Amino acid sequence: MVKNNEILTADGSVKVINQKKKNILTPEIGDQISTSIITLILATFILLIIIYPLWFIIISSFSSGKAVASGAVFFLPVEPTLDGYKAVFDHHLLLISFRNSVMYMVVGTTINIFMTVITAYPLSRKDLIGRSKITLFFAFTVWFSGGMVPTFLLYRSLGMINTFWVMVIPGAVVMARMVVTRTYFQHSIPEELLEASKLDGCSDIGYLVKIALPLAKPILAVITLHYAVGHWNEFFTALLYIQDPSKYPLQLVLRDILFNAQTSIGGDAGSLSLDDMAMLENQQQILKYSVIVVSALPMMIIYPFVQKYFVRGIMSGSVKG
Repeated sequence: MVKNNEILTADGSVKVINQKKKNILTPEIGDQISTSIITLILATFILLIIIYPLWFIIISSFSSGKAVASGAVFFLPVEPTLDGYKAVFDHHLLLISFRNSVMYMVVGTTINIFMTVITAYPLSRKDLIGRSKITLFFAFTVWFSGGMVPTFLLYRSLGMINTFWVMVIPGAVVMARMVVTRTYFQHSIPEELLEASKLDGCSDIGYLVKIALPLAKPILAVITLHYAVGHWNEFFTALLYIQDPSKYPLQLVLRDILFNAQTSIGGDAGSLSLDDMAMLENQQQILKYSVIVVSALPMMIIYPFVQKYFVRGIMSGSVKG
């Protein structure tokens, strides 16, 4: 019997032949490749849409004001200059305000995390009596607010006006972040761990510190980033309740730099020549981009270190009820 890969020669012997297998591109594989190519193109397009505005801000901050005002800046800096950053860093309160913002962020975020954890963990326990009513009490503060004037009177009666604590104590617990943290404790940490720890004689505080918190690192990283960004970007509270310039946060000083640049153009319009007016307007153009870079750069540096926890933490803490 002659096999498929053998032939019968004239002399009656059998000869084996080599058959090369051909790769046949099935329709299913072709559809998968087409889908992957389309997905890659769309993802690249979306990535460019997201990245280009950030890139434009950076290259505009290093370009001349005339080039920015004329729309000549597209992909690379035009007439590179550091005038915008020089105007920002020449401000006498910049370093002081940077130090203040770091202190507000570190102390405020520490208070936020502590208050959020000691609030969210008990509310995640099913054996807590009246936890639904306590949660409603927190939700009430979201639905109703006393308003700006009563809040100012309250802070003044507490002696918090023009103090460090007015920047870190109010808003110590954000309802949305507390609920996300509570949901994570409730659904992402097995109850069997609590039962096992109790059998081993572990207290509730010991269980929280030694078991629950190490397992909650993803959600803690997420809310830490949210709280830190909130404190770093905060300027309205300082605008209302801080009068001492030495206690200004960075965002308020940067706002003053930009505001002074705008008002100087309008205030001196009658005494300036057209060339001087154009020069000030060009400087104001690059100044606003330099201010954005200076204010956003620290958070952009911190974010990659917590990014790996971000998606896992926010999804685990929010998709379950």
